[in-house]
Amino acid sequence: MKRAAKTRHLYRELDGVKVHYREAGVPSSTAVLLLHGFPSSSYSFRDVLPALGEHVYAIAPDLPGFGFSDAPPLDEYEYTFERLSHVIEALLDDLGVERYVLFVTDFGTPVGYRMAMRHPERVLGLVVQNGNTHEAGLHEGWDAPRRFWAEPSEENRAALPDWLNFSGTRDQYLSGLRQELRDLHPRESWHLDWERLSLPGNLDIQFQLFYDYRNHVARFPEIAAYHKEHQPPCLVLWGRHDTFYDIAEVLAYHQDMTTLDAHLYDAGHFLLETHAAEVAAALVTFLDDVLDRSGARS
Repeated sequence: MKRAAKTRHLYRELDGVKVHYREAGVPSSTAVLLLHGFPSSSYSFRDVLPALGEHVYAIAPDLPGFGFSDAPPLDEYEYTFERLSHVIEALLDDLGVERYVLFVTDFGTPVGYRMAMRHPERVLGLVVQNGNTHEAGLHEGWDAPRRFWAEPSEENRAALPDWLNFSGTRDQYLSGLRQELRDLHPRESWHLDWERLSLPGNLDIQFQLFYDYRNHVARFPEIAAYHKEHQPPCLVLWGRHDTFYDIAEVLAYHQDMTTLDAHLYDAGHFLLETHAAEVAAALVTFLDDVLDRSGARS
């Protein structure tokens, strides 16, 4: 039986920001890049990195403003998904990674897609876990954010859901789940997230990124064109009780992609918190297939 690879916890200075990242496996020019969502960090991938590291070089960074990466104040740093995508691209370049399989979820999705659409030749495959790139995935719960994005008035801001607090952070993990699924979630995950979010200035950073999400939604037609033209092999992993993105998102990917494998799990938005072993097995199978077919094995 193979032993799981050890995960290393490292830092790099990029774009004037110290970026924390986790890696497993033998450093290579080919990798799998895992991009976390809100309000979490690379901690989300703690249970899958050792398994991935036995097969491929795996990298999971903390985006600036998250986890153990620096969080410069808003008046010193431009918090947009475009800016964050350049930071992560600089990390890959610094590590000597030329091609990669891209894993995105939640807020990691606009970061990863900006990278993929700038350099589609670098993306060997695409893994989407409860991430959104279609109108189908935005149910009526997004009506208030859409009104605010269109007109960021005080009135429209007051109508937004109250999520930037401890209970909202916890609900990212537990919302929509029956009790036996809630019991599977380790509580330290949202406590660690809230410890970071509650640092001075961080809630303002997160709200700025939420506001920038409107630009990601506006790019859905461009993303559709990317899917149609480049058709990267695609694996969709979905917690079916996600209350933030509609399960119709899975069918939308099915309609886009010619090479697609989709897995639905009895889980919520934070699928890896409860189904890491199952997801790791699906990822290893997908990665082996993609890397073998692309000739990217070193």
